[in-house]
Amino acid sequence: MSVVAQVAAAVAALIHLVVWVCEAFLIGRVHRSMFGQPAQDVPAIRLWAFGVGFYNLFLACGVIAGLIALHSGHELVGRTLIFYVSWFMVGGSVVLAVADQLAMSRPRNQAWGGVAAEGIPPLVVLSFA
Repeated sequence: MSVVAQVAAAVAALIHLVVWVCEAFLIGRVHRSMFGQPAQDVPAIRLWAFGVGFYNLFLACGVIAGLIALHSGHELVGRTLIFYVSWFMVGGSVVLAVADQLAMSRPRNQAWGGVAAEGIPPLVVLSFA
């Protein structure tokens, strides 16, 4: 696997770790900047955000496990994990983009930063692996 793909995989994992912390533990502080949600909506989305935060943690762990396997001499296992999780991340970014366009309760294009952050690094992985 190329160095570019490995660096992109590490960046993707790091982004998902940061999002895990923000969604699972800091939703009361980042609700406006990350999700465009008013403070009064935080109690309604807190449980959802907690679960989605851990989803992001598990994605990051999959990439990290793949990188560890890759560098431990288990190239097939490492590449398989990294590819699978990268496709999963790209798919998640597509779903986020579609969901953002379907959301009528807030201004359009609110989530494009998240779509780019979630989708571009794993797309680089898939392109340069």
